Amino acid sequence: MLLCCVKTIKDEFIAFQQGLGNLYNKEEVNATTLLIISEILNLSKANIKAFPETEITTEQAEQLESILAQLRTGKPLQYILGHTEFYGLKFLVNPNVLIPRPETEELVDWAIQSMVNNEWSIGKDQLATNIGQYQMMDIGTGSGCIAISLKKNLPDAQVWAIDISPGALQTAKENARLNEVDVNFIQADILNPINNSLLTTHSLQLIVSNPPYVTPKDKEQMHINVINFEPHAALFVPEDDPLLFYKAIADFAVNNLVNNGLLFLEINESYGPETVQLLANKSFKNIELKKDMSDRYRMIKAVFSNGL
Repeated sequence: MLLCCVKTIKDEFIAFQQGLGNLYNKEEVNATTLLIISEILNLSKANIKAFPETEITTEQAEQLESILAQLRTGKPLQYILGHTEFYGLKFLVNPNVLIPRPETEELVDWAIQSMVNNEWSIGKDQLATNIGQYQMMDIGTGSGCIAISLKKNLPDAQVWAIDISPGALQTAKENARLNEVDVNFIQADILNPINNSLLTTHSLQLIVSNPPYVTPKDKEQMHINVINFEPHAALFVPEDDPLLFYKAIADFAVNNLVNNGLLFLEINESYGPETVQLLANKSFKNIELKKDMSDRYRMIKAVFSNGL
């Protein structure tokens, strides 16, 4: 569609505010618009704010109009742009994978710092003496954001990542290449790990997972851009079995973590105590339930103990 007049950055802010005002609050619209204009015009956010009368080309205006039209359907901006940032790294995203969230960055940082600070004691039966000898696994890797961030920040460790979705694994592999790390990707179903021999050959020092945990009741409170566009298999669990994946992950961890190995989980804030109890019943100790930046209990750290 050809536009009939010259537009400025200021005009675009007005257009986006008018077009998205019924979906987001003013601060969200302004932040989104700033990010989009920075991307399309290749300008710094400071430059955009300082020079709102800067004219944009017809091609740029058409791109912005197309993005606005897609945003009005509820399509997430990250899917429109095709990428996002996570833990300081760039990740490609598409409808095969969940869009990485800031709270997951907190989980990753907690795990990395715990490994760097050697917060687990190596048992007498363990040969590992430094992070370079550690093996780590990300269960339900999606875009690969957790596994790749672990490998990027703990480069000498061996990192494994599993997912049931071929499309997600393809995206994760592309992200590993983009971020120049070597991660071992495996297609597998954590609910049926016995069917994949590759999942029973590792002595892991660390397992991290952000599994599906959204119940149908939770779904009622979710934004349209999540419900209509992000992969349901990576989000939802049955109302009558909300800890389905945590049970499977805990059982897998019991069989594959070394003594004193660490398990980190992102959780449904509505089931914090229940998840803690589940882990306590399966030989985990020093279980810590932690709040995220929004003051919600969204993550757990636990230490596996085999009694030795």
